[in-house]
Amino acid sequence: MKEQPARDENIRAIVAYFESGVKERAEMIGIELEHTLVHADGTPVSYLDEDGQRIILERLRETYPISERDATGNITLLSDGVANITLEPAAQVEVSAGPFSSLHDALARIRTFQCDLDRASARDINITTLGYHPTRRAFDLKLIPKARYRIMNEYLGAVSSFGICMMRGSASTQISIDYTSVDDCLRKLRLANAIVPIVSLICDNSPVFEAAPRTHQLVRTEIWEKCDPDRCCTPPGVMDAGFDLRAYAEYILDAPAMVDISTGSPELSERTIGSIYADRKMSEADIEHVLSVFFTDVRLKHYIEIRPADALPARFAVAYAALIKGLFYADASLDAMDRIFQGVSGDDIVNAKAALMEQGYAAQVYAHPVSEIADELMSLAAAGLPDDEVDLLKPLAVLVANRVTLADMETVRAGSVEDDA
Repeated sequence: MKEQPARDENIRAIVAYFESGVKERAEMIGIELEHTLVHADGTPVSYLDEDGQRIILERLRETYPISERDATGNITLLSDGVANITLEPAAQVEVSAGPFSSLHDALARIRTFQCDLDRASARDINITTLGYHPTRRAFDLKLIPKARYRIMNEYLGAVSSFGICMMRGSASTQISIDYTSVDDCLRKLRLANAIVPIVSLICDNSPVFEAAPRTHQLVRTEIWEKCDPDRCCTPPGVMDAGFDLRAYAEYILDAPAMVDISTGSPELSERTIGSIYADRKMSEADIEHVLSVFFTDVRLKHYIEIRPADALPARFAVAYAALIKGLFYADASLDAMDRIFQGVSGDDIVNAKAALMEQGYAAQVYAHPVSEIADELMSLAAAGLPDDEVDLLKPLAVLVANRVTLADMETVRAGSVEDDA
């Protein structure tokens, strides 16, 4: 490894960034939900279309008055102070809502956004919440005009065709949780990674892959497993007893940068992040950028992002948030998960994913039937939630009890906002 005079300083800077995320109490939940827009005839809605996302965002400004634009004048962010609206690489519309202390408020806010999006869209546009584009192959979907995405497309496309699938075809639901200390952060990181395979099954909502019926369960899992091993899946060592924030920082510095912003404009780079910043301390903006180009199942920022779920209809997305809240914000649930997942390794997680892709609810993971683990997680979450939020868990609880997923039940045109009324 080339000498990096600033390496220790940058490790400390990244660790300090994580430590600055410590909250006095862990009670808030953030939800990010991506929406895929498709014309009634199955044609994708593209950014530069006459009724595309560029025009839709301009219409949404009336309701979301806080905006940011790039140098060419394109809107890059809209906000009303509670919900932020951005676009993913192939113009998937993402709402980042919260954080919320009440999941009822979360459900109401997401539904309000979906109504706003529907009103701003042309009459023949269907707004879907599915894990993968329902009608087209990834290569047939157009990128939005953003330098970062052009670079990512080139870099990840050279690694694997699944990188293109990830960027253009996939859509997700992500939940963000807080931590109250470094130890609490590391514990939640470990447990969140352990539940990734089970959550992926519970939230499986990709009946179609590359414009054809899927050939196995958990389409999203295969995409992310094969996208880019340098920045996806489970961070190396995170399940080990001695893993700490310094080890996480070293993992970040030793990975290829992919998108280098150190010169002031985005450039493609295969150099490691540590070598790019070999001679100078990283700023907070530098750290935030490099963390954003890691796509691990569980990602650490100023909070913990739990990322393996497909895009879900609103009430299922909030049920997923309820599952995570009941598991990670109740001491009894955390203690129980410590017992359930004691000794689980990174290799065990890989093997669990493979078993679930092949067998679904018939599989065994971590030496137990996945159905039993899913039942136990549902019970723990219900016990860990406030009384007035337990019913919000029901949409996913019913699926688990019946050993089915949304993907098992849906057709190509399922998952529309209208189906979520």
